[in-house]
Amino acid sequence: MRRFKLISLLVVVVFSVTAGLAVAGTLEDVRAKGYISVGVNEGLFGFSKPDEKGVWRGLDVDTARAISVTVFGSPDKLKFVPLTAKTRFTALQSGEIDVLTRNATRTLGRETALGLHFAATNYYDGQGFLVPKKLGVKSAKELDGATVCVLPGTTTELNVADYFRANEMKMSPVVIESTPELAKAFFAGRCDVLTSDASQLASTRAVAPNPDDYVILPEIISKEPLCPAVRHGDDKWYDIVNFSVLAMIEAEELGITSKNVDDMLKSKDPKIQRFLGVSPGNGKALGVDENWAYNIVKFVGNYGEVFERNVGVNTPLKIERGLNAQWTNGGLMYAPPFK
Repeated sequence: MRRFKLISLLVVVVFSVTAGLAVAGTLEDVRAKGYISVGVNEGLFGFSKPDEKGVWRGLDVDTARAISVTVFGSPDKLKFVPLTAKTRFTALQSGEIDVLTRNATRTLGRETALGLHFAATNYYDGQGFLVPKKLGVKSAKELDGATVCVLPGTTTELNVADYFRANEMKMSPVVIESTPELAKAFFAGRCDVLTSDASQLASTRAVAPNPDDYVILPEIISKEPLCPAVRHGDDKWYDIVNFSVLAMIEAEELGITSKNVDDMLKSKDPKIQRFLGVSPGNGKALGVDENWAYNIVKFVGNYGEVFERNVGVNTPLKIERGLNAQWTNGGLMYAPPFK
């Protein structure tokens, strides 16, 4: 009996220590080293791509900056790690990166079998097809026999195979691991069509030698909720990543922008007071400064500002808000109460 009790005690201790390490891990690690390692696309204009001065810019980059603000009060405590579609999840699982903000689709298999935890969606997308105008194709259902450029290790690869099979069409895939190299292959005429998330197609077309020579076909063949991802078992870090995204969404709904956020500190609205940290509580709950949400809006902007700056109608991508509009405007962007 005494031996049984001793073994039971050891099991409880080991479990408690292991659970404690899982929960305490990433936030303490990034604070100790002074920066967050962020996995990003190796070059996707509008989402994550270095500019001519080597500064990373894009919607996914701004998402990472919001997380940096929450943790450090600064948007620049980041180390960007370019990753392919094939290496992105391994880098997260192995601890090479602390968070993945690389246009990754949330799926059941990735949340379970890969041991990942996806935060709030920062871009609602769907898979489409990009073709040269000279091909004369008006619909994806006219692509029977086409050669198709596609990234391996993605939901895209499976979706396109399912779509062609369901419509009794044949295709010849051209599989290339790197996003920039895949685009080069498409522009060089190695394939008739490039398939990917519609946002990625818009990004690819925007950097084409002659963007007007290409058209995105009308069919959207999948649901692709793109989200930042962290490892399972680290709830504190997940909460910070999750609510950093949601704070940008909530700020837009409340009408708080990077330009008026200082004036909004004087608001008598209890929701705005809680959100900006005038009424304390949210910061303590997350284990960060009470002004974390204020800082996100001040240094990065609300979700609408981030969207329009990087991929909106006045950028080369010319993307309408669509599903990424606020829920009050017919979109899917919706944040839970901040209280």
